[in-house]
Amino acid sequence: MKKITGAAVICMAILGGCQKDLLDSTPYGQLTTTQFWRNGDDVVSATNAIYSPLLNEDGFAHTEYTFDNSSDDMVRSGDHGDSEAQLELFTYNASNSHILNTWSTKYEVISRANAVLINSPKVTMDENLRKRSLGEAYFLRGFAYWRLAVIWEQVPVILEEDVLANNFNKAKSSLADVQAQVEADWLKAVDLLPESYTGSDVGRVTQGTAYGFLTKLYVYQEQWAKAIAAGTKITTNDAYKLADSFGDNFQLATENNPEVLYSLQYEGGWTTDDSPAFYHTPGGLGGWGFHEPIQDLVDEFEPNDPRLGYSIFQPGDEVQLTTDVTHTFAESDTRLTGYAFRKYTNFTEAGDMSQSLNAPWLRSADVYLLVAEAKIRSGQSGDTELNAVRERVGLDPISGATMTDIMHERRVELAGENDRHQDLMRWDKAGLIDIVAHYAKDRGPFKPGREFIRPKHYYFPIPQREVDLSTGVLKQNTNY
Repeated sequence: MKKITGAAVICMAILGGCQKDLLDSTPYGQLTTTQFWRNGDDVVSATNAIYSPLLNEDGFAHTEYTFDNSSDDMVRSGDHGDSEAQLELFTYNASNSHILNTWSTKYEVISRANAVLINSPKVTMDENLRKRSLGEAYFLRGFAYWRLAVIWEQVPVILEEDVLANNFNKAKSSLADVQAQVEADWLKAVDLLPESYTGSDVGRVTQGTAYGFLTKLYVYQEQWAKAIAAGTKITTNDAYKLADSFGDNFQLATENNPEVLYSLQYEGGWTTDDSPAFYHTPGGLGGWGFHEPIQDLVDEFEPNDPRLGYSIFQPGDEVQLTTDVTHTFAESDTRLTGYAFRKYTNFTEAGDMSQSLNAPWLRSADVYLLVAEAKIRSGQSGDTELNAVRERVGLDPISGATMTDIMHERRVELAGENDRHQDLMRWDKAGLIDIVAHYAKDRGPFKPGREFIRPKHYYFPIPQREVDLSTGVLKQNTNY
């Protein structure tokens, strides 16, 4: 699975290449079976190609992570100055390049998924393989719409019938309708995908991937019973059990362990040099160091919490580059704060930063904490799920856990994994925190107070280029 992009190159050309905007999408229903869609191998190649845009820097490797620079965990520290500074400081507008690029990439995923959903049912092939391919297409299309909804709220929904009718210039759907499409796609994926894989297919999305993301969707919707039901499919299934060690989730040898429900699959020499490893690894260890933790995050960890050492490089840490070579981490290895995210950094046998380390996008630990939150917010006890995460790292259990405990645990368990800013915004919407006051707080020289305007900054503006291309059909989001 990690070598999927190599096989997908030809398929990308067949599928029309990377559309740079929604309105340029190719009407795949016009392709003939003599050109493609001849057999099961073609269907698998086309399915593999759906994953490919997720791996580039405008998909998730970099641009998605820049949105979490807005949180209280980290600071931008790269050389993409203005565009990233706008995101962190809440001064962005509809012309921001990061906002444009990640919109286009997500619709590319949708375009490729629609192609599989339209054409694979017509192909003579193994039925189990067809089911799996359809399940992957449904999940990945739903995943793209999920991220679109989280970032922009209301977006156009392009489905198979739109492709066949060459109807790409559509108005926005409501948030409820976009989320309903996400749910429908993921429920179909649950029915079609296997529980797990072996061999070279490890890394593809599974039934557990869909259940895990359904849990997250239902928590965002505050549908507690549904969230608990979906999340229990993870917390009670050994196929998705927590790794024995927290650090196993961030090591090459154990990166696809059962806890990792979904991750971006990288392989040095196959993918390009724009993986999250490059953007998070500090310059002193061979990366670009675009996202640096701040002292405020470091201080959030409890004494003796081993997750701090697994998650963040600190001055004085001994970094094992090879069997015989160590490096003493220093503040000078970073651009600004003296800290760096360790989760995305492994080394080759030669001591170079590895391009092969995957980037987890959903882990079972996240789902455990979501179930705990759903239980607490619906008047139940979330102790069992919360303490499973704490006890895994040797911390004392909590009795009568509250949302304060959940907020702390999610921050330290998922540090640097692109959840913090969205967590803070959804808790603000629920009246559990005051995000305006939270972000106005001065957190030191690298994270001064910032002005968050509610509700404007809950969502980003639709790229102005897309609005202009639509000739009036696509309306800009409110407040922009």
